[in-house]
Amino acid sequence: MNILAILVAAVVAFVSSVVWYAVFGKAMADLRGTDAAAGSDSGTPPIWAMLFVVAQSLVVGFMVAYFVSRLGITGLASAAGFGALVWIFPAAILLGSVVHEGVPLALAGIHAGDWLVKLLLIAAIVGVWH
Repeated sequence: MNILAILVAAVVAFVSSVVWYAVFGKAMADLRGTDAAAGSDSGTPPIWAMLFVVAQSLVVGFMVAYFVSRLGITGLASAAGFGALVWIFPAAILLGSVVHEGVPLALAGIHAGDWLVKLLLIAAIVGVWH
């Protein structure tokens, strides 16, 4: 496993999430019935939340790299396919929140889209850069 690839993948995943939620922040707030700036006075998430996403991206990046390495996945197409396949897990969990907790389907869809993008990017980076 390439540690530098994992670090780069984690940073790219974090940045993609920042962009994703900047784009969908208002829609999320509308779906939750809250103010888009609810996380803090400045409209940006608290630092602890951002640090969590960085740590989460590192863990996911490491695990994806582990499986990519063990399965012998190389190349962009097979890495992207693996990322899409792994996406089934967070998508299923998010769908469970719709069924069991009454989370609006569109809100779960926003989160699922973020996970799809992150997993595709992480898998592509660690799959190509090994």
